[in-house]
Amino acid sequence: MKKAVVCGAGGFIAHHLVKRLKDEGYWVRAVDIKKPEFAPTAADEFCLLDLRVEKNAAKAVSLANGIPDEVYQLAADMGGMGFIHTAECEIMRNSALININMTQAAALAGVKRYFFSSSVCVYRDMAVGEPEMSEDGAYPAMPDNEYGWEKLYAERFAMAFGRKYEMAVRIARFQNCYGPEGTWIGGREKAPAAMCRKVAAVPDGGTIEVWGDGSAVRSYTYIDDMVDGIYRLMQSDLEGAVNIGCPEYVTVDELVAEVAKAAGKKIRIKHVKGPVGVHSRNFSNKRIYSVGWRSRFPLKKGVALTYPWVEAQVKKSAKSR
Repeated sequence: MKKAVVCGAGGFIAHHLVKRLKDEGYWVRAVDIKKPEFAPTAADEFCLLDLRVEKNAAKAVSLANGIPDEVYQLAADMGGMGFIHTAECEIMRNSALININMTQAAALAGVKRYFFSSSVCVYRDMAVGEPEMSEDGAYPAMPDNEYGWEKLYAERFAMAFGRKYEMAVRIARFQNCYGPEGTWIGGREKAPAAMCRKVAAVPDGGTIEVWGDGSAVRSYTYIDDMVDGIYRLMQSDLEGAVNIGCPEYVTVDELVAEVAKAAGKKIRIKHVKGPVGVHSRNFSNKRIYSVGWRSRFPLKKGVALTYPWVEAQVKKSAKSR
């Protein structure tokens, strides 16, 4: 039985990743500063540890039954665009400490396979309609925000330790991920969850506010696709960064329209001032395709699975007031 440590398992993607690893027959230790908010963990054990502290990172990878076969590092201080633009210092400090500590702890413990969750925020701003960008397009570096700069540094930090300690490092650059059991309120939620919440909170024919003019282009990846990509990448021999994202690109207004369809509502949009981020995203998935991965959830299908869950949270929250 393979043994895995999953860091950030109180959060959205890593919580779902734990379930996938258990389905694959792993023994799993989950680690985070908090437990999952919406459903119990599937892990064999859950350790509450602040990975900004060096000794806690060492504890995370220290097992009574030997060295972990795999360590998945998804712990980070992050959130949606509003959080990324208002918490630059916290993001850079907290995430850098976590990544430095975890990479070093895994290497010193003798871990042979290490996964790091990066982000497409490492790339520069792109124009709408620009040709697909491969992973090499991250250099020369010009991320749009400090979150991206920290991720880029952490990628290189992990690769350097991988070379020195002969630790196979796998790096995924995530596009926006969404699905049930994810953050849906409070400022850290991603756009799909935010739009689902806003649409659920207004009546048919109601109006919701959207930051910017609604023309920004993004790709949104359903959670099952993202977890499948992580697992396939970790089992592969692909070195260096790998993009993982649904190849369907839509504007923010088109995202709202898809959510409205799932809700069975007619929704009006009021565009307001707010942080938008880059104008467009368009990345090549050729590397992750090489290991057999394909996105199985177009936006319509993913939103249809996500909206009812977010709607239920909105109704539950309204009743508790």
